[in-house]
Amino acid sequence: MSDEQSIRFILPRGATGFFRPQDGPLPKTDRRAFRTALHAAARAAGGAVREVEERTYPRTYHVATVVGRTGEWTVLCHAHHPWIAFADGPHDMGVSGFRVPPDWAGAISGAGFTVLGADLLTAPLSQVNTSVLTGGEWREIRFYGIATLGEVLFNAWD
Repeated sequence: MSDEQSIRFILPRGATGFFRPQDGPLPKTDRRAFRTALHAAARAAGGAVREVEERTYPRTYHVATVVGRTGEWTVLCHAHHPWIAFADGPHDMGVSGFRVPPDWAGAISGAGFTVLGADLLTAPLSQVNTSVLTGGEWREIRFYGIATLGEVLFNAWD
């Protein structure tokens, strides 16, 4: 496998939700823009936004439920980067599984967010550029048995 094929995603600072005070505060995803994008997506899905739960510590993401013609969808929005994922549902320590984005996810992309596919989110860390991760982040990854990009991005580590 070539280097270009093996490195599918470059983690930026703050991807895990951890930061070093000397680096300054992490960026914040615009929650209002996320809500607006959700409602546009729900209209495209022929449905509605059922609920939106703002990020609470230690979770690294906001979570929402959209119900449409194709059923119920859990939508995750990273708290520090404008990334969107579709999941089977959140649980106490992170996300239980990632889903292929529905057709109406384009409405979210059109609002300035990057929709991450299930194939990327389930990619092993060996296929991710993890050079920005600190020793503390690697301790968390090992402690929680994290093996995929999605588990790194959408977590609830403490």
